Amino acid sequence: MVTESNTTASKRSGLLISRGAALLSAAATAGALLTGCGTDTDGAAAKTGAAEAARIAAASPSRSVNVPRLSEDQAERKVFIPKAKTDYEKALQAAVGAVPKSEPVSIKLKGRVDRPRWKAEVATADGAAHTVRVDAVSGKAGKARAETDQDSDDKRELADWLKKATVTAQQAAQTATDKTKGTVTAVELEDSDGGTPIWSVDVVTTDDWNKTTFDIDATNRKIIREHVDRD
Repeated sequence: MVTESNTTASKRSGLLISRGAALLSAAATAGALLTGCGTDTDGAAAKTGAAEAARIAAASPSRSVNVPRLSEDQAERKVFIPKAKTDYEKALQAAVGAVPKSEPVSIKLKGRVDRPRWKAEVATADGAAHTVRVDAVSGKAGKARAETDQDSDDKRELADWLKKATVTAQQAAQTATDKTKGTVTAVELEDSDGGTPIWSVDVVTTDDWNKTTFDIDATNRKIIREHVDRD
């Protein structure tokens, strides 16, 4: 038999269950609404952030990379030197081959940009000098020409330099490039103040196109002087 107390309790229990279900349903609905609102807010924030970044980027001054400007001489070297396909050593060999029993005295890269050439001077043991021009592209030597302005004293002096110079032009150039990596554009035998012959070697570095001149003792390969021409 069902008493009044049991009936009342059942009604209360049903009412609580109904209210609980309603609360859960309302909470779920509210959560969905909140989730939807959150998504919209995040999207709006992202759009706002992107717009702000674009505005700042547009307002900020652009920064340019500082590239060192080349001097007139550096710019000329940059264009001219790569045109020479024959290096100084091969050109010097061709020049010496054009004059029997001769030795190198000097060689320099000269000419126009479209026609680079090596101007070499070689001499025999008696000091008689000859000029030989070598095509810096093909490596072909032209006809040797004897120096006509040499007198007997000039020949004797040059012969003395060649006799004292136990260091070759190639060895001097190697000494220079061991110190500074680059392209040899000139090698020349000269007299020093003390009477000892020296080799003057020009080396051009191809990263900045500066020219470094080395004075090298022609008797012991010691570097006497080093000068960088940045012009």
